[in-house]
Amino acid sequence: MSTPPDTAPAIWKKQTTLEELTDRLGAGAPGHLGLRFTEIGPDYLRAAMVIDHRHVQPWRVLHGGISVVVSETLGSVASFLAVPEGFHCVGIEINANHIAPVPEGQEITAECRPIHTGRSTQVWQTEIRRPDGRLACISRITCAVVPD
Repeated sequence: MSTPPDTAPAIWKKQTTLEELTDRLGAGAPGHLGLRFTEIGPDYLRAAMVIDHRHVQPWRVLHGGISVVVSETLGSVASFLAVPEGFHCVGIEINANHIAPVPEGQEITAECRPIHTGRSTQVWQTEIRRPDGRLACISRITCAVVPD
């Protein structure tokens, strides 16, 4: 018998808030791009970002590299939160499939969920969606779990 989703145990080993996560993005690439965390669920992270001139390719649609920045950010943060104190994670591989364009001016939402959370590696999948719900990008990141 499985646990209903609304009562599933949280997988997070470290506690944080949305404000702390968004502040941590700071002046780095994700913060500069305007990425903001919007929800911490029992086994997922969500974020959003309005697509503007900083995010587009010459055809004024979301640049694939920006999708990868979003995916790597969510997967890296999620993996860090899912390991005990005394450990952190580093990305060792990422891939992305770009499915549909996102025009400048639209807001994307991204949701990251675990595929595998082992002692030495983790795999996280991020789905980036357009406002109409259509999948724009799907990405997976593999992270190595290492001691501090």
